[in-house]
Amino acid sequence: MDVSTFYALFSTTCFALVGLWWNVVQSHTDWMRDRALRRVVGGIYLSFLLPALMGLFAQVGGTAQPRVWRAAFIVLSVIGCACTLRLLAGARRDHFIIWQQAAAALLYALIAVVGAFPELARHVELRPIQTEALMLIVLIILAHALVWRYMAGEGRADEDD
Repeated sequence: MDVSTFYALFSTTCFALVGLWWNVVQSHTDWMRDRALRRVVGGIYLSFLLPALMGLFAQVGGTAQPRVWRAAFIVLSVIGCACTLRLLAGARRDHFIIWQQAAAALLYALIAVVGAFPELARHVELRPIQTEALMLIVLIILAHALVWRYMAGEGRADEDD
């Protein structure tokens, strides 16, 4: 895998998803009037923005300067984990969203751990930056699932299915 190419495409895709999400939000102005919905909308925004930023830092640091991407991954993952846990606390009865948010929080924590202790990646026989890439892919899959659930629930954070 060419890590530089992966992160260039990954970051671009995530930023495109941020833009698409804002287009959706603009067509649902009522979402921004309700505090709980506004939090979910912001959480979805961060679900695409934080991985996009991680991808940029991975490109800047690459394999030559791993401290750059490692530090960024740790900081951004801590932010992502904290925001995700805050959303999880307000998830109420929707079991799908509870599991999705718990999985996302766990992934953010694992991304931070591998950033702090890159030698852990040898257990999966990959370079640390590759291990992080795989976890970021799963994080984006989870974000897509959240968007789908949110859109299918017509923007109601407390939909119970």
